[in-house]
Amino acid sequence: MRNPVTDDARTEITRLANALGFDSVGFTSGDGDARVGLRGFLDKGYHGDMTWLAEAAERRSAPMALWPGVRSVIALGMNYGPARNPLGQRELRDRGNVSVYARGEDYHKSMKRRLKRLAGDIHRRFGAEVKVFVDTAPVMEKPLAQTAGLGWQGKHTNLVSRDFGSWLFLGEIFTTLDLAPSTAEADRCGSCRACIEICPTDAFPAPYRLDARRCISYLTMEYKGHIPRQYRVAMGNRIYGCDDCLAVCPWNKFARRTRHFAFAPRAELTAPRLADLASLDEAGFRQVFAGSPIKRTGRDRFVRNVVIALGNSGDRSGVPAVLSRLADGSPLVRAMAVWALLRLATPDVVAGARHQHLAEEKDDAVRAEWNTEAPSPSPGQVH
Repeated sequence: MRNPVTDDARTEITRLANALGFDSVGFTSGDGDARVGLRGFLDKGYHGDMTWLAEAAERRSAPMALWPGVRSVIALGMNYGPARNPLGQRELRDRGNVSVYARGEDYHKSMKRRLKRLAGDIHRRFGAEVKVFVDTAPVMEKPLAQTAGLGWQGKHTNLVSRDFGSWLFLGEIFTTLDLAPSTAEADRCGSCRACIEICPTDAFPAPYRLDARRCISYLTMEYKGHIPRQYRVAMGNRIYGCDDCLAVCPWNKFARRTRHFAFAPRAELTAPRLADLASLDEAGFRQVFAGSPIKRTGRDRFVRNVVIALGNSGDRSGVPAVLSRLADGSPLVRAMAVWALLRLATPDVVAGARHQHLAEEKDDAVRAEWNTEAPSPSPGQVH
């Protein structure tokens, strides 16, 4: 027979969570183990240069490995659903395409404030110890969310919710309370392969397997080097993240627009002009992206992405913005400015820029871009 105290605790915790703005609440035990799936991901090198995944692999594999005192995990979700399907923004070639999750306030801060308040209430009411996590520690959030009934990990490896589609931010409270677990959510992907087939870089070697090294979200947000040539055109106008595999999911028919003001898109991130973003210096970048998760990527990597998008725009009016970045202080930016110039500019403009900049260029990667033959644009691409 179940302990009535823990039943009452679950009901009360759910009520408190809903009052604080959490849209989804579930419970799971602290004895799960994701070691096999994580080890396979790491052994294949799918994590790329996200070395922190490998360094904390053992602690990440199970809640008890992170905190031996945990008896239950409270999994919580907040809906950040957009007003319209973001796939349409791929066609705005002179505009930057920012992932839906990053268009508003940094969810880590907004969600953590609520998690701390809820954890404090749990501690005061039940005398339990608590620890709060929101993508800031080695926690396998999506497997925990699935066992807690918030959704299931789809073939794109992201969580899918029957109530909110692809658009749930996740957070957890580890506690010493012994709470009865929720019913785990079943996989409801069926035979659908929409998320796999839409991926512009073929980042899914198999259903439920992601090779982050090919993923545009990884390349634009996490990768610190020069974007490999084979992925640049596929990036299109995506300058921070990629929502394609999320946005195409049929379960989004049940999604709804977020009710949280903090997650509403900032005007300057809804469809920003690429030429404006390319002109950002360090101070300007910090000012524009204060309070945004984009700030963590840093100015150089972000402008690197912007210049690639300019090169993909097919719009020669962007050539002045590209030319201005040929003398940028970052070789990441300079290299992509060369690549973009070769795609957009007329031969005489390219020749003049090469004469001006190549002789003084010290970075091997940038010099290699200058010495690459200019690609022929697709018919109708440059206008």
